[in-house]
Amino acid sequence: MSLFSLIFGNKQKTATIAKERLQLIIAHERNGQNSKPDFLPALQQELIAVISKYVAVKPDDIKVSMEKQGNYEVLEVNIVLPDPASTR
Repeated sequence: MSLFSLIFGNKQKTATIAKERLQLIIAHERNGQNSKPDFLPALQQELIAVISKYVAVKPDDIKVSMEKQGNYEVLEVNIVLPDPASTR
């Protein structure tokens, strides 16, 4: 052992650190594909609150979903607005 390794300890090589980080990211990505994102219900509630300020909508009229299409994730928001003739 050299004097530096005794004082500072064995330093991992940056390639090893990068490999470990990449493995963690890949494991996280694979794990997250099967589950629904946890922010969608909160996003739906916030959209209902904001849209309700301007238009009379029912909570069931707003749907938020996320789909994976290839390498992309698509956030889809469907809002059923009331007929303008019926609000008069």
